Amino acid sequence: MAEISKSTVAAGKPLVAILTGSPNDLPVVDKAQDVLASLGITSELVVLSAHRTPDRVREYVQAAPSRGVEVFIACAGMANHLAGTVAAQTFLPVIGVPLTSGAMGGLDALLSTVQMPPGIPVATVAVDGAKNAAYLAARILATHHVEITARLAADLHAQHKNYDAPDKPRVR
Repeated sequence: MAEISKSTVAAGKPLVAILTGSPNDLPVVDKAQDVLASLGITSELVVLSAHRTPDRVREYVQAAPSRGVEVFIACAGMANHLAGTVAAQTFLPVIGVPLTSGAMGGLDALLSTVQMPPGIPVATVAVDGAKNAAYLAARILATHHVEITARLAADLHAQHKNYDAPDKPRVR
């Protein structure tokens, strides 16, 4: 099994499992774990490939709920199938994050993440949209974790403050 990195903010079981297909993707994927940590949501991040380590992906996904995982985020580039591979192994929500890579700049990853067969849904965010994947995971968790709802509301309020400027036009 690949080494698992856990966020350090919330103690206890991870609510979100973040998978990525390559260690090269970690600079983008780490942003999801950072957002979750800022919201006090424990997560774990593991590097597993749908194509290079399919048996380990299956084992990891099937064991994750026993560790407390309630949502998966799967991140991969090129014509990846990581999110679909995860979704085929669980009934828990799966959020796919297509990543920029290769000659197509992430378009191949986007299409392979979004085009899932009926019965195997994957929610998909923008190319390199790891932060939004984390926010979506938090919103899913907030449906039955009230404390997460309050944290999301506070975070959104803080984001809105960035746009609270005087009603005066900027003059140079």
